[in-house]
Amino acid sequence: MSEYTGKEIVILEGLEAVRKRPGMYIGSTGPRGLHHLIWEILDNSIDEQLAGFCNEIHITMLKDGGMCIKDNGRGVPVDIHPTKKVATERVVYTILHAGGKFGNSAYKVSGGLHGVGSSVVNALSARMIVEVHRNGVVYRDEYKDGGHPITPLNSDGSLEPVCKCAKADTGTTVTFYPDPDIFETVEFKADIIKKKLRETAYLNKNLKLVFLDETTGEEKVYMEKDGIKSFISYINRDANVLYSEPIYIEGTSSGIEVEVAFQYTANFSEQINPYCNRINVVDGGTLVTGFKTALTRVMNQYARELGVLKDKDENFDGKDIRNGIVAIISIKHPDPQFEGQTKTKLGNTDAKTAVDDVFSTEVQRYLDKNIDVLRTILDNSMKSYNARKASDKARNAVLKQLNDVDTKSKLAACTSKKAEECEVYIVEGDSAGGTVKTARNRRTQAVLPLRGKILNVEKATLEKILINNEIKSMIAAFGCGIGDEFDINKLRYDKIIILTDADVDGAHISTLLLTFFYRFMPELIYSGKVYRGLPPLYKVDYTIGKKKKSEYLFDDFALEKFRKNKSNKITGLQRYKGLGEMDAQQLWETTLDPESRILAQISISDSVDADEITSVLMSSNVPPRRQFIMEEAKYARLDI
Repeated sequence: MSEYTGKEIVILEGLEAVRKRPGMYIGSTGPRGLHHLIWEILDNSIDEQLAGFCNEIHITMLKDGGMCIKDNGRGVPVDIHPTKKVATERVVYTILHAGGKFGNSAYKVSGGLHGVGSSVVNALSARMIVEVHRNGVVYRDEYKDGGHPITPLNSDGSLEPVCKCAKADTGTTVTFYPDPDIFETVEFKADIIKKKLRETAYLNKNLKLVFLDETTGEEKVYMEKDGIKSFISYINRDANVLYSEPIYIEGTSSGIEVEVAFQYTANFSEQINPYCNRINVVDGGTLVTGFKTALTRVMNQYARELGVLKDKDENFDGKDIRNGIVAIISIKHPDPQFEGQTKTKLGNTDAKTAVDDVFSTEVQRYLDKNIDVLRTILDNSMKSYNARKASDKARNAVLKQLNDVDTKSKLAACTSKKAEECEVYIVEGDSAGGTVKTARNRRTQAVLPLRGKILNVEKATLEKILINNEIKSMIAAFGCGIGDEFDINKLRYDKIIILTDADVDGAHISTLLLTFFYRFMPELIYSGKVYRGLPPLYKVDYTIGKKKKSEYLFDDFALEKFRKNKSNKITGLQRYKGLGEMDAQQLWETTLDPESRILAQISISDSVDADEITSVLMSSNVPPRRQFIMEEAKYARLDI
């Protein structure tokens, strides 16, 4: 056994840690992570707007591949930092967890709370230029190769002004060029940026966002005076709405600003999109609990008063009342407590109280004046109530059969009964299933082969879904139930891993599975239990000097980087199209071994996008799907 001493402990100084493990800070080095750099800088500018000092932001895709974000806020401070003894701007862009959002003096309300955004973007850029307009002068600081400053400071640590400007001309301009050695691609997509800016405009009333694409000359201005009310109209643009105008209410409770907009549609589902300090907290949390509690209480109260529910009737269930609702809850909290850097769930108990208080008061004020809208909502709730009663009988009959589902012929169970150490692989077909069964660790790894493609749940009724053999097998294997009976504490596995071939059929099966999980077991995704296994795409044989070696590569980007290494002389290249092309040992080493495999955890970063894309791609409504395919076709990577 090799000696383990302090010599083996590596300390990554400054921004080096970000470059070494970029995924920890921006999620990935693919297109999603690339565009996340824009959102980090944009967040800083929007925080200036939330503080009341900025009303216009310009976002420009430069011809040379860079991205420029300019605001008319106060400008990043340039005075000497009291502890670091250099210009504060230099501290903000080179030191992690340095920012004006940890106290209450600079920003009473902020989305970026961890102080890593600016410095992380700098760390992952080949070049960054920061220009600050403040106090009637312009300061310019430049960095290269991951945040190394190249602009000299004065002897006292200050920045030298480059020119004068008008006193009223204030703000910060950040131009950056992502490092091609870190990212799979450094090509920004205008459509992704425009979609984000549209959402940002909805969430920040009267903020002017100007987008310019220098490569095409396209310029677009986003500004919404009606905020999230317009957002609801946009989401429901193709839906069959039950009344014309979305309901919008706002108010403040205990220093927390609350906005809610909602509208009912004829869809048999609910869509609640929560935001705290404009961050989409996709896992919800206390603000959603406050909304649901207040809505259920208020509507049941009205149902009793108007005689919709009789004395002998039980109250509407919350799901009866929310059936068909599309809602946006947006709060501004001075001290939000998010769960982790991903900020996907809000934990503040005072947020629940504030939303409940504001919504209860204001929605009753609105509905008292709009009885026709109230009756429409109550009628919809009654229809949902009656439909639920009828479907409960059918569902219960099916669920009772789950104990009799023959999973023995399909599921290759693992011997351990400890859920925290077990995982199940969902594979396509008996052939792949046989290989995985041979290669797996039988103690902790179960295998469930699917025979053919599962039902597209977006197009089917609940009864039809529950009698599908493949879906019944999954429900029985997972052990946590479905719908109202779902209990994640009964899940028999810590990880559910989708393992399909790297072809069109494999991608389709993965999509069908994810659609089922998202619509009927969303807690699996929100709790981080669902993964995609990533088998290698290539095996490369090569020589270094006289030594023969081999290595597995997982995508075309990795192969391209490998080929650029002149010291590697490739002697053989094998491309794997399916799991069946690997023997058991290769499959274990590359895809099943927890020590060496690569898993992609499935997460939802934007609930509006998730719901919209699922509906567009998986429903029976053809025109929106055709339009989506036409718009996205130019970005597709063909494998021919």
